[in-house]
Amino acid sequence: MRLVRFALACLIALPALAQVQLVIRDGRKVIVNFPTIGGGGRISDLKWLAKQRNRHTPYDKMIEQYADHYNVDPILVRAVIQVESNFNPQCVSNKGARGLMQLMPETAQRYGVKQILDPEDNIRGGVAYLSDLLEMFSYDLPRVLAAYNAGEGAVTRHGGIPPYNETMTYVKRALSVYYGRPYDGSGSISFAGRRDAGILHGGFKAGAPLATAIIPGFRYLGSQ
Repeated sequence: MRLVRFALACLIALPALAQVQLVIRDGRKVIVNFPTIGGGGRISDLKWLAKQRNRHTPYDKMIEQYADHYNVDPILVRAVIQVESNFNPQCVSNKGARGLMQLMPETAQRYGVKQILDPEDNIRGGVAYLSDLLEMFSYDLPRVLAAYNAGEGAVTRHGGIPPYNETMTYVKRALSVYYGRPYDGSGSISFAGRRDAGILHGGFKAGAPLATAIIPGFRYLGSQ
């Protein structure tokens, strides 16, 4: 019943232009929201997402606070929240990810998140996780975002963005928000993610030894 109430809250709070699906998975009711603005096509969707870069939300102060604490670009945090939950703190994915930054329960536990649906606790844990991923993958944003979506192990095993449609689309969506323009994935690798992002921070090769050393039996515990 509790998840049903969360689902109903999401249905009420989400913008009318978001596509919402209520899914029954393993006997549990969960909801997924997936923005499909401007006709739902990939190009128009990326254009809409790009316009969300400067979106003002009730969570801006929390985002700035924890972005500053963990030295993460707040625009990156907003981009992740935009594509993860569309800024709805009550959403639960069909895989069990929860809250604004769609933390999995094990990730929440890793970062000491006690109330996963509480906006501030969720943001704090999500930004801490992003900070560790940025360090792990040498501030290479496509790989950092791919790891946030698919896991550090998948990015390490494939030496870059895994060939999963969901993950490749996720990276394009998040980077469209981050850069404020549709991101098509072409061109050079991008490096940023810090508040002092004017300086480039190496490449994937610099981060690979750390990641490779952790597998097999991969479980990255972070630096917190």
